[in-house]
Amino acid sequence: MRIASVVASIFLTLQHVEGFVAHRTQFSAASVMKNHVMSLSSQSTTNAAAAANTEVEPMTEDFNAAFEQVRGALVAAIETPSMEAPLVHFTKEYFTACSNAAAAGVDIVTPKSTSENMMNAMKYAMEYGLNNKFTFGVTHKAMRGDPEEEDGNTIDFYKFGCDFFRPSMDLEKSVVLGQDALKQAMDQMNKGENVIFFANHQSEADPQVMSCLLEKAGFGKDAENLVYVAGHKVTTDTLAIPFSMGRNLICIHSKKHIDADPETKPIKSKQNLASMNGMLKMMKKGGACIWVAPSGGRDRRDLETGKVPLAPFDQKTIDMFRLMGNKAKKPIHYYSLSMVTYDLCPPPDFVEAGTGEQRNVRFVPVAIKVSDELENVGGVESRHLFTDHAMEVTEEGYEECLKALGME
Repeated sequence: MRIASVVASIFLTLQHVEGFVAHRTQFSAASVMKNHVMSLSSQSTTNAAAAANTEVEPMTEDFNAAFEQVRGALVAAIETPSMEAPLVHFTKEYFTACSNAAAAGVDIVTPKSTSENMMNAMKYAMEYGLNNKFTFGVTHKAMRGDPEEEDGNTIDFYKFGCDFFRPSMDLEKSVVLGQDALKQAMDQMNKGENVIFFANHQSEADPQVMSCLLEKAGFGKDAENLVYVAGHKVTTDTLAIPFSMGRNLICIHSKKHIDADPETKPIKSKQNLASMNGMLKMMKKGGACIWVAPSGGRDRRDLETGKVPLAPFDQKTIDMFRLMGNKAKKPIHYYSLSMVTYDLCPPPDFVEAGTGEQRNVRFVPVAIKVSDELENVGGVESRHLFTDHAMEVTEEGYEECLKALGME
C-alpha cells in the first residue's frame, strides 16, 4: 500500500466531502451494486458478533455520500486485494455509528469530522502499523506529542484515540457507577500510592471508554495517567498500533500466545519477566494506577442466549499482581472494575489466534462500575478466596451496569 497515495487521496476527499454530499443522488447503479456486494463479502462466518444486541440504523444520505468518497480513495490506493474488504468494512461500520450519533442529536459529529477521524486512523496505521512498524518496549509511555521527549513526535496519540471513539459512545446515556470509590482510588494514586483495577474486558476500545467515562465523572486528567496491561494483539495489529501508542502500557504475552509457538516460548517468557520488572519499578516509585484484565482476553457472547457472560479471572494473574504489590513496599489498593462495552466494538464470537480481525463499531451507551476497595485477604493456602471475591464483585457490578443501561 502506498502511504503517500492513500493519505493524499483521503486528504483531497476531505476537501470535497461537503460538495460531494450535495450531489449524493448521482451515484451510479454500478457503484451501489459494487458497494452492496463488497459489504456482503466482508461478513465473516466466524463473526456473528457483527449482528450485536443493538438496533443499527442505516447511514443517512450525507454520511453515506462521505463514506463513498472515502471508500473510493481507499480502494484506489490499496495495493493488497486482501486488505480491501476488512478496511472498507471497518470504514463503513465507523461511518454508520457516527451517522447514528448525529441522528441522535450529537451535533459535533458530522460527515466531515467522521472523514477526518478515519483519515487520521488510516494514515497512522499505514505509517506506524504497516511499513515502519512501531516497536513497543516491555513498558511504554503514552506518546502525547512532546518532540523533545519523544524523538521528534508531535502527535498526541492519546487525544487521537479518544477523539476517534468518543463519537461512537452515547455518552449522554452512559453511566459511571461507584463514583465515591473512583474518587478514593484517584486520590490514592495522586498521593503516591498504587492502585490496581481488576477489570473484565469486552472491547478493543476499553481504554478509550475509561478515558471518556472518567472525563464524564470529572477525572479526565487522572485518566491520562492510567497504565494498561496489553497483550500482543494491540501492539502488533496494524490498525490497533496507533491507538496503543497513546496509552501507558505494560506489554505482555498471554499464556495462550506463549504456548502457541514452542520455538519462541523462551523469548516471550523472558520478555514477560522484563515486563514484570518494569511494572515493579513503576510500583516502587509509587502512584501507579494499573488496569488489568485477569481473564486474559475479552468476554465473548453466548451464541445460545445472546448474552455476554464475564470470562473468569485467572488465579495466577491476580497472584502475580498481589506479589508485585507486596514487593513494591508502597501502599497498594485493589478494586474490581466492571465494564459494559461489548456492543461498542463487538469482538468475534470465537477467539482468533492472529491479528487483523474484522472490526465492528456501534453507537451505544457504555458503563463502568468501580467497586469498594477489595480487602487484601487470603494467604498462601487460601489465596483463591481473594480471586473468587474479586470475580464475584465484578459480576455484581456488571449486573448493576446492565440494569442502569436498561439491558438486564
